[in-house]
Amino acid sequence: MLAKPDFPDEKIVSCLRTEYGIPVAQLTFLPLGGDLSTAVYRAVAEDNTPYFCKLKRGDFDETSVALPKFLSEQGITHIIPPLVTRTGQLWAILDEFHLILYPFVEGTNGYEVELTASQWADFGAALKRIHATAVPPTIRQNIQQECFSPEWRERCRALIRRLDEAAFDDPIMRDMASFLQPKRKMILQAVERAEQLAAALAARPMEFVLCHSDIHPGNLFIDPAGTPLIVDWDYPMLAPKERDLMFIGGGQGFKPYIAEQEERLFYGGYGQVSVDAMALAYYRYERGITDMTVESERILSDTLARPDRAQALEYLEFYFLPGCTLERAAVNDRGNYHV
Repeated sequence: MLAKPDFPDEKIVSCLRTEYGIPVAQLTFLPLGGDLSTAVYRAVAEDNTPYFCKLKRGDFDETSVALPKFLSEQGITHIIPPLVTRTGQLWAILDEFHLILYPFVEGTNGYEVELTASQWADFGAALKRIHATAVPPTIRQNIQQECFSPEWRERCRALIRRLDEAAFDDPIMRDMASFLQPKRKMILQAVERAEQLAAALAARPMEFVLCHSDIHPGNLFIDPAGTPLIVDWDYPMLAPKERDLMFIGGGQGFKPYIAEQEERLFYGGYGQVSVDAMALAYYRYERGITDMTVESERILSDTLARPDRAQALEYLEFYFLPGCTLERAAVNDRGNYHV
């Protein structure tokens, strides 16, 4: 969220004192992230200890905090676990929000730096450990399982229909419509192909593992020691490993954007593995469709602040740069299989 929510800082400070026993001396809103239901802050205690405070409005999945806590306890050091309240909870209730608190780690995200060879290998080894982790039933039963849902394909088709029928007065909406119109045929072809691949994958047995499911460069955080940390566990999933592996060499924005280099360095840490080309193609089609639709719907929102809508247009344009995820999907889709 780029715009600070209309919510009193004093309530956040009071909650941190009451629920976590932390007397806060300074609270600063951070205009970060693309989740419009989430606001984040830097809270500094009276003893100068910094914390990362997350306010989540609306639906809250307890797995998003229970899972990283569990993974951290398994010795996976590439996770930042949430802190517990005085009563041992992983979150606190604050009016319409769930408040989650983490240690504040200085550093930068994967969009802003070029990972070194050792960091790529470290990232690969960490993701391999996550994929190999057996999750206890109490957490596993609450994790979404892959069902190859048509939701985002249907929303994308509805978006294209709206662009075909509507005229826009808003300049950001007009810019979006002008940008997407020449890509209409390519987008609909991608939707159709993703539909075919989804049906084929759903019809055959596949091994499901624990996936982060949203491991783009923005969710890879590099701390001052150079350690890559996997953050934002809002959408974990039990799915084929390709659900995560699609991000590697998938046109997601890792610098310097060379797919073959990403794959070579990452798999140096992840290890030798047989990657299903059909699943990889499907997940890249699906991701490209989802990203495009999410940002377009934000641009068309009549309640979203202008800075967030302008940022959504920037993201939308980024998703169609050369080597983008949809383009990489088509590369994988030339594999030796038929649907």
